[in-house]
Order: sequence, then structure tokens, then C-alpha cells
Amino acid sequence: MEEAIAVFFIFGGGAAFLLAISPIGRAIADRIRGKGQFGGSERIVHLQESHESLLEEVDGLRQEVGDLQERMDFTERLLARDREQVRLPQSENVQD
Repeated sequence: MEEAIAVFFIFGGGAAFLLAISPIGRAIADRIRGKGQFGGSERIVHLQESHESLLEEVDGLRQEVGDLQERMDFTERLLARDREQVRLPQSENVQD
């Protein structure tokens, strides 16, 4: 049993060491330290810029939806007015 544990620690330790010096191991360590692709304050600035651009886009979409709603209301009023004018006038000579 002791031999199995010794083999496990030798191969496991060797694999952990190789992982630590590999680019993947360095990337994992940087990610844990917070120095990934966007480290520390750079990440916060990037997130704030992204958030602001999304808010601007949402505001633009809200404006477009409001404009479309006004156009639709105007069109509905025009169609309703045209329907009232197209109706036939009632005849005064109604026979009972």
C-alpha cells in the first residue's frame, strides 16, 4: 500500500509540476490572481464601458419603439377615419 502511495505522489507531483510550468498552468495561476486577460482595474473599466454601450443601445431601441408606436397610432386613426367616411349614408325613405 505504501508503494502505491509513493507512486501516486511521484507521478502526481510530476504532473502538477509540469502543469505549473506550462502555459495552461500559468494562465490558470494568472486567472486565480486576477491578472487574466483583463486584470484588476482594466477589467472594471472594460465592464463599465461595455455596460454604458449597452445602456446607450437600449435607449436607442426604446426611442425607435416609441416612434413606431406613434406611427402605428397615427395609421390606426387614419384608417378609422376612412372607414367612417366610406359607410353608406342612411336612407330617409325607410319602408315599414
